[in-house]
Amino acid sequence: MEKKLILKSREDRRLRAGHLWVYSNEIAVDKTPLREFEPGEIATLCTAGGEPLGKVYVNPQSLICARLLTRQSNAAIDTSWLITRLKEALSLRERLYESPFYRVVHGEGDRLPGLIVDRYDRVLVVQIGTAGMEALREQLMEALVSVFKPEVIVLRNDLATRELEGLTQSVEVIHGQVDGSVVIEEGELRFAVDVIEGQKTGWFYDQRENRLGVRRYCKGARVLDVCSYVGGWALNAAAGGASDVLCVDASASALQQAENNAELNGLRLRTEQGDALQALKKLHGAGEQFDVVILDPPALIKRKRDAKQGSNHYRSLNQWAMRLLGKSGVLISCSCSHHLSPAQLQDVVLQASRQQGHELRLLDRGQQGMDHPENLAMPETAYLKTLVAHVSHQ
Repeated sequence: MEKKLILKSREDRRLRAGHLWVYSNEIAVDKTPLREFEPGEIATLCTAGGEPLGKVYVNPQSLICARLLTRQSNAAIDTSWLITRLKEALSLRERLYESPFYRVVHGEGDRLPGLIVDRYDRVLVVQIGTAGMEALREQLMEALVSVFKPEVIVLRNDLATRELEGLTQSVEVIHGQVDGSVVIEEGELRFAVDVIEGQKTGWFYDQRENRLGVRRYCKGARVLDVCSYVGGWALNAAAGGASDVLCVDASASALQQAENNAELNGLRLRTEQGDALQALKKLHGAGEQFDVVILDPPALIKRKRDAKQGSNHYRSLNQWAMRLLGKSGVLISCSCSHHLSPAQLQDVVLQASRQQGHELRLLDRGQQGMDHPENLAMPETAYLKTLVAHVSHQ
């Protein structure tokens, strides 16, 4: 018989409003001690008065001690339940995209907390981030095979956040065989990505719509793509008619793959390896100028306590990027740090422009793609911001 997990008085309000997380300080531990639960154990979540709120999985070792799976308190969390959720997620993507290249499960955004699944046609790359989803791993694999009938399933369980859940890190191919490289489609472009050793799951689908939109700014332009990875932004710029495209990234292997992807598409780009900020300074010192500069760095604010230091880093990147723009250029500035809001990113870019004596005119704003749906009751599920601004001298 499944256990109950009982909340303190009035701690059900946020959950009734649509949130899916339960924090350890919200539990009535005198009635249901967390230490009596195994990591990943399924339980019925109840109000202080005993009213069932739904089914959760529990991890007594985590600050987020429980995550709501369903509001149906009599539901069985099994392979059949997972198949239903996966089919719902797949149906949405098939309405949105013509080709089978997308994030098909985005955690809480698809009511499957702790689970990420990126689809590369017949290859699925899976990330399990919580003890609760880890406990369902066997049923999950059965469900994935049933719904997608994939040739390959790769488990990229190398997330640092797994340690917070008491889980080990690993990368393994658990279904089929793959040498690491798969080819995906984005618009009319093709990209070879490494699903074994590449960053995250190998590709960043979340910027797809923003990358495709960059083309309108690039006809005849000199374009600089900073933190370019394997050339997603850069090759869209080249496809938009850019006269010259330079990729900067700290990873030599990523830049080599960017060059390979350029050849795959019959396009041209240049590469330069180096730290983003130092590369910007070096280019400025060499007298380089560009018409478009793209900044898409990794998350610089991973914890709330790092907000000040991270914001200063974002500001420095934007300052040096603006120095590389001519009298009239376009800056595309991105942040995937959840702890930096869209308004804060705009403020960071504005401060950078004032320090350089530049004027900014906002052209567009972007967010994570449609295959990364946000749970509107959970601001934690919104993370990606893209700001496009025209930069001119005052």
